[in-house]
Amino acid sequence: MSKMDNLRAMREAKFARGAAQPAAARASARQAKAAPVAPAAEPRVDAGSDAAEASTAGLCGHRAISGRTCTRERGHSAKSHRYS
Repeated sequence: MSKMDNLRAMREAKFARGAAQPAAARASARQAKAAPVAPAAEPRVDAGSDAAEASTAGLCGHRAISGRTCTRERGHSAKSHRYS
């Protein structure tokens, strides 16, 4: 048998095993694999956050994909951003 014939035979055997199981057993197996979802945490309001916003008020604030923000002045004419 060729490699593709072996792969096809394995796939068909896997399908036959899956079809032989009752639907309830497959559903419970799927639920057992699913990770529990934690509730979303509520945002905290820190007293220092107002100070951080005030210090960055004159900055561009453009966000990079990595999450860093631009430290150039707001409305800068340069094409590139400086991230920190």
